[in-house]
Amino acid sequence: MPTRHTQYLTLPLDSPASTDCPPVLPPAQARSQSPGIAAITKTKWRSAFSRTRKIIESNAGILLIVAAQILVSLANAAVKKLHSIDPPVSTMQLITVRMGITYACCIIYMLSTGVSDPFLGPRGVRMLLVFRGLFGFFGLFGIYYSLQYLSLSDATVLTFLVPLCTAIAGSVLLNEKFSIREALAGIFSLFGVVLIARPAFIFDAGSQDGSFAGDIANIVMEKTTSSQRLVAIGVALVGVLGVTGAYTLIRAIVKRVHPLHPLTSFSAQCIIVSTTYMIATKSPFIIPTRLDLLGLLILVGIFGFTAQVLLAMGLQRETASRGSLALYTQVVFSTIFERIFFKSVPPMLSVCGALIILTSALYVILAKKEDSSAVVLGDQPNEQAPEEGPPED
Repeated sequence: MPTRHTQYLTLPLDSPASTDCPPVLPPAQARSQSPGIAAITKTKWRSAFSRTRKIIESNAGILLIVAAQILVSLANAAVKKLHSIDPPVSTMQLITVRMGITYACCIIYMLSTGVSDPFLGPRGVRMLLVFRGLFGFFGLFGIYYSLQYLSLSDATVLTFLVPLCTAIAGSVLLNEKFSIREALAGIFSLFGVVLIARPAFIFDAGSQDGSFAGDIANIVMEKTTSSQRLVAIGVALVGVLGVTGAYTLIRAIVKRVHPLHPLTSFSAQCIIVSTTYMIATKSPFIIPTRLDLLGLLILVGIFGFTAQVLLAMGLQRETASRGSLALYTQVVFSTIFERIFFKSVPPMLSVCGALIILTSALYVILAKKEDSSAVVLGDQPNEQAPEEGPPED
């Protein structure tokens, strides 16, 4: 049998062709010099891990804030569940448990790290801290009470009125800028609140000619009455005003206190008011007999405090505009958890109202971001107060 001989083309070093293409190697030598599949795969994994790590590091603030919104939504879902057990856990008891855990964690941290005046705060701002705590109590009471009669997503969306109310309060009390676009966004947000509340004196009239029929049917199917729903909306709006006052006071004293001083005062005032109310009205302190419900009661406090810490860490690492955008992911998680834990689908009017409120809030934030970019391009200094998000109290 004739022997096959493989011939290879060789070119002298000074050949013009040698500078245009790489030399052709024999198969055995080529295989010995090429990287293995394992090495290529390892390199690709390293490159992907490096890119992922850079993305996480550059968006650490956003991710921390999003994690805080997940915990807040879980805490609110636990509150709604505890409201529905028999006998139900009262709003005041939930506030006492959550803020008791928060107060203990704050004091332990400040004592261990040597923060001065951990109990009362620095002199000169103690009275402001007391009022911050009282305003914060009404904010927390508003959201917890409204969860008894509103869906988780509806109660959450109402808290997104806080940025607009805070802008108005800052303009009146702190001489901060309040633009026409913020006023228009506020008007549209109020219209969104009406769609969520769906008062009977408006929507019953519309049902006579068949309009809004699907949504009126959803209202009838709800367990709460129209009057209970309206009262819950009113209490939630009082809570919005409470958080607005708390945020306005924080903006006035933020540079004069440790970040945990306002939270400590807030939790202390909540404990004092809620326990005093329970003692005065002889309200029972319900301890769930089932371990899972008892765990939910404890998790309300743990999730609440952890969310506060993650939010503070995120806002330290992120700009105000991007941080505020991340705060609005709470409504997404609230809707998801409501579907998972309560098998509830919000009516179409509630969805429309939520979209109006979210769009108005995002419009204000993005408009401020564009204004800030224009100022930077013009090389003109402009100090703006940080934007506020929905209440985490």
